[in-house]
Amino acid sequence: MRKVRWWQQVIYQIGLACVGLFVLLPIWGMVYLAFDGGIRGWPTMFRLWPEQFTLSVFREVWQRPYQDQAFLALLKNSLLVSFGAAFLSLVFGASMAYAFARYRFPGRTAGLFGLLVGALLPAVALMTPLYILLSAVGLRTSLFGLTIVYTAFAMPFCIWNMRAAFQSVGKELEESAFLDGATTLQTFWWITLPLSLPSIAVAALIAFLIGYSEFAMGWLFVDRSQNVTLAMAIAGIIQGNALQSWSRLAALAVMMSLPVVVIFMALQRTLMDRWMFGDIND
Repeated sequence: MRKVRWWQQVIYQIGLACVGLFVLLPIWGMVYLAFDGGIRGWPTMFRLWPEQFTLSVFREVWQRPYQDQAFLALLKNSLLVSFGAAFLSLVFGASMAYAFARYRFPGRTAGLFGLLVGALLPAVALMTPLYILLSAVGLRTSLFGLTIVYTAFAMPFCIWNMRAAFQSVGKELEESAFLDGATTLQTFWWITLPLSLPSIAVAALIAFLIGYSEFAMGWLFVDRSQNVTLAMAIAGIIQGNALQSWSRLAALAVMMSLPVVVIFMALQRTLMDRWMFGDIND
């Protein structure tokens, strides 16, 4: 191993500190704005601490952050749509990914290429076909229809990610299970899936974030305030000139971020515990 000189280590640490400040300062700016009750309009300067520390901003946002909707109603819509998109992406994506990873069939290469193109296409390219399809089946203005939209965005990435994970599992393990009398479904469920859990968790997190944070496409498929999500509410507040104070917007952003932090910490623990051959405590 090459020895790092002291002045090189100092440069590395300074560079890492600059990167850390670049990432953390905007987050801290959002947090201190949420607790600052002295801001009535636009913030005019950056402060390290709130000028007037208060929790009243959070109480206001909790009661009615957007139009006549409470925060819990918006959070429920966001969680339903994002968890639904993650669940559908994993259920349908896992079977397709396993088929592409283990079997050879006509159209396999074309199918993989089509999924790759779908993953690279911008979301706006899918607006018209999804709008027509969901309108034809009467689901365009429902939360389930919005879940289908976000599932369509997330599935190409999930399939490619899980396909690579399934390919990394040795065929010898599956063949040993077959020799012991296991069926293809049992082998997939008890052997391949547990060993691919880290990549599956990453795919689930990405699918969840797509449904939880997207707002531009959502307005095309929502026509009632009862179906608005948190991300759409934040965008609506900014675009609709309903922003009375940036402290309210920052408080809403902080409250919206908490479920993502909790889910990420839960998945991170799962990744550490099951990185190799399942839970070490089993």
